[in-house]
Amino acid sequence: MSRHSGGLIGIWAEAQRQQQRQHEARQRAAAQAAREQERQQRAHEREMARQDRAQRQAYRTAREAEARRRTEELEARVAALEGLLAAGCRAPAFTTAALTRSEQLQPFDPGHLGQPVPLPDPGRYGHAGRPQFERDWYAAQAAENERIAQLDAYRRQYDQWASATLAEIRRHNAGVSEMVAALRAGDPDAVVEYFSAALYASGGWPDDFPHRIAAAYDPAARQLVLDWELPGFDVVPETKSVRYMVTADEQKEVARPVTQRRGVYRDVLAQCVLLALHELFAADVFGALESVTLNGFADEHDPATGRPAEIFLAAVTAPRPAFAQLHLEQVSAVECLTGALGGQLSARPDQLAAVRPGRRPGDVGRGVVSHGGEDDPDLFEMDPIAFEALVAELFRARGMQAVMTQRSNDGGVDVEALDPDPISGGRIIVQVKRYRKTVPPTAVRDLYGTVQGAGANKGVLVTTSGFGPGSYAFANGKPLTLVSGEELVELLAQHGLRGRLGGGAARRNRSGAAAPADDHNLLGMSWSGGVALDVCALVCNGSRVLSDDHFVFYNNPRTPDGSVRTAEPTLTDRAALRVAFEALPAGADRLVLVAAIDPAVDPDADLSLFTDARIRLTDAAGGEVGQLEVSDGRPGETALVLGSFRKRTSGDWDFVIGGKGYAGGLEALVREYGIEVA
Repeated sequence: MSRHSGGLIGIWAEAQRQQQRQHEARQRAAAQAAREQERQQRAHEREMARQDRAQRQAYRTAREAEARRRTEELEARVAALEGLLAAGCRAPAFTTAALTRSEQLQPFDPGHLGQPVPLPDPGRYGHAGRPQFERDWYAAQAAENERIAQLDAYRRQYDQWASATLAEIRRHNAGVSEMVAALRAGDPDAVVEYFSAALYASGGWPDDFPHRIAAAYDPAARQLVLDWELPGFDVVPETKSVRYMVTADEQKEVARPVTQRRGVYRDVLAQCVLLALHELFAADVFGALESVTLNGFADEHDPATGRPAEIFLAAVTAPRPAFAQLHLEQVSAVECLTGALGGQLSARPDQLAAVRPGRRPGDVGRGVVSHGGEDDPDLFEMDPIAFEALVAELFRARGMQAVMTQRSNDGGVDVEALDPDPISGGRIIVQVKRYRKTVPPTAVRDLYGTVQGAGANKGVLVTTSGFGPGSYAFANGKPLTLVSGEELVELLAQHGLRGRLGGGAARRNRSGAAAPADDHNLLGMSWSGGVALDVCALVCNGSRVLSDDHFVFYNNPRTPDGSVRTAEPTLTDRAALRVAFEALPAGADRLVLVAAIDPAVDPDADLSLFTDARIRLTDAAGGEVGQLEVSDGRPGETALVLGSFRKRTSGDWDFVIGGKGYAGGLEALVREYGIEVA
């Protein structure tokens, strides 16, 4: 007779099967999770590889595009040189009308002052609001009275400006009328001044071409005789094209063949001579010119002596009837000059092989009038009062009313100007500093104090030298304009005024030679938050670092020339760099400042704690000359461009705030500036 377990064995067996199934399910789930993790890892690796390929391709595409852009710029430059004569012939001829200034002034525009202050409507207040209505009415009436007073004062300012400007325009136009009468009478001085203006005013010449003239007029022969400066050999680009070499990751410049460059230069010289003749004859509506003798020279060094000299590379005497028969837009410039006109042109102008000039201005026997170059007044040697008068004349030429102040009790004001523009205009305080060394930031601070004390709208500091980064840092965001010496010379030329800086050589150290030991600035970096950062600098040309040695960071504490180096921070700073801006390499036009998480201290940190950051700029003596605010960091980013000092055309350095962040740390950042990270 069998015994029954009462089902216990079956229950136990079922429990064992359940446990086995659960164990197998867990094993399957773990295996599935492992396979899924492995799949995701493979997918991540494929994505990273794809992104890396995409980044490399994007980088290569950008570098190739940059090479094409530079090549296109070179080709456009040569095309412009080859089409110089044709383009110049299409420009309108110069006439005395170009010298006449319109008497039509900008009409008076009161702007917001022309709108009466609206009075409150009593119907909107009701009986209970009578007290509030009366208060609002008196306030509106007071505001209206203030508006009327301001409008009257602004109208008086405008009327004074308009009266002075109109009187100046009429004096100028009267002078033009006198010159026209003298031209008709064949006065030599008037003839020379008029035709010199015709060459200066032409829009057919590239901006970097010289404009130096020495001229005289022979009224008996009705002949204008002039020496006209020609561009140098460097006007033709030495580089023909630029190619990107992928394997070396560099831009390779392909040299233009010497024979081609020489041929282009010789053709440019012939075009310059023909275009000058065309503009002179086209401007002659008075019948003053029967012929023109033009000697073209280059301001170079004599190959025999090494001394500066005027090397004559072209010469021609062009009778008016013969020149009138030419169709200049279709000619070969060299053949036209040497064949049709019988002129001379250097066979090897690149080697300064000179030709014999024709009749010279000094041979005419009358006063020679010169323009440009060494004949412009030297701003460094000019009488101080005459220099201030020249600056005042510049403001008047820009459409403003300007007067010089008295020599005593002027409160640091040399010139006062009034800009009639109702929006951006107003009273302008002008200080003039005839310096040879960099203007100190204290002068900019003093000007700002003068502007505030005088209640002026703007301050302008004009100098014959330049400004340092501290001056630009202080002026940033304030109603101040800083005009360096080179910018002043350009402004004078744009408005028909004259001036030069010494012998024309750069007044400041831009050769890359080491600056004096004490000629530097200290850039102190501070920020809030406990994040640890490395502050670095890249010395660049554009967006490319000059070399790996010009990346200053913890493993490379200085550039080869020592112009940028790390420094011990002060008690108030957390990092510091020492920079001698005047000693930066000649090819450098940008100093980029960056910050990155220090992976040895905070490997998992990002820049979300990088806040309230600023750069404190001090001089060599430790005096603070300005503070530069920079962008805060953002979550997920581990490197940040703080900003960059950029070289202006005047040679001064101005600060531009950055803000671009990188999730890949310092390595990702420096790759964009051309540094390969192993």
